Amino acid sequence: MAGGWASDGAVQEQIDSSIEDAIQRARSQLPTGESLTHCEECDAPIPLARREAIKGVRLCILCQSEHDKHQATYAGYNRRGSKDSQLR
Repeated sequence: MAGGWASDGAVQEQIDSSIEDAIQRARSQLPTGESLTHCEECDAPIPLARREAIKGVRLCILCQSEHDKHQATYAGYNRRGSKDSQLR
């Protein structure tokens, strides 16, 4: 049941769109191509097991962990807008 100007199912459509965007973003960041033998940032050797487990790997575990920390700061955007803007 929708309230106000929203149609039935509008909230679920927003949720689905947010999930689809997150999936697309994650897929676009997957490595592709041939794995490197040495990290492209610190030149440390990348173990064979890691290269076989993750096709197209380009970073060692330490550099990948640091890269993942920076990616975690991405929060996307709020499709609904702020609550204050809806009340005005």
